[in-house]
Amino acid sequence: MNFLNNYLDNYKEHTFAALRIVLGMLFLFHGTQKLLAFPIEFPFPLNPMITAAGVIELVAGTLIMIGFYSRFAAFLASGTMAVAYWIAHGLNSPFPIANGGELSAIYCFSFLFIAANGPGIWSINKR
Repeated sequence: MNFLNNYLDNYKEHTFAALRIVLGMLFLFHGTQKLLAFPIEFPFPLNPMITAAGVIELVAGTLIMIGFYSRFAAFLASGTMAVAYWIAHGLNSPFPIANGGELSAIYCFSFLFIAANGPGIWSINKR
C-alpha cells in the first residue's frame, strides 16, 4: 500500500487541477443549457431565479475552469448549489438519495473544497 500512496502523492496537484477543470466545465454547461439551450434545452420555463442561477453557472463555471478568481467563484457556486438543493430537493426529503439532490450536494461541497484550497496548478492566478 505504501507504493501506491507514494505513487499517487506525486500527482496530488495534477488530480486536484483536473477536478477543478472538469467541475468548472460541467457547471458551465448547466449555465449554457439554461441560457443558450446548449447542448440541450432546459426542460422548465425560465424565471428570474433560474436565470440568475444560469448566469452564475456560466460565469462561475468558466472562472473555476480556467482558475481565475476561482476561490470567489467556487464560493459563490457552492452557495448557489446549497440554495438549489434546499429549494428544489431538500424540502421533499432530508436524504439526497430520496430527493434527487445528489448532484447539487456534490457540487456544493466540491466547490467549497476548491474555495478553501484555491485553484492549484494549471490556473491563470494561483490564489
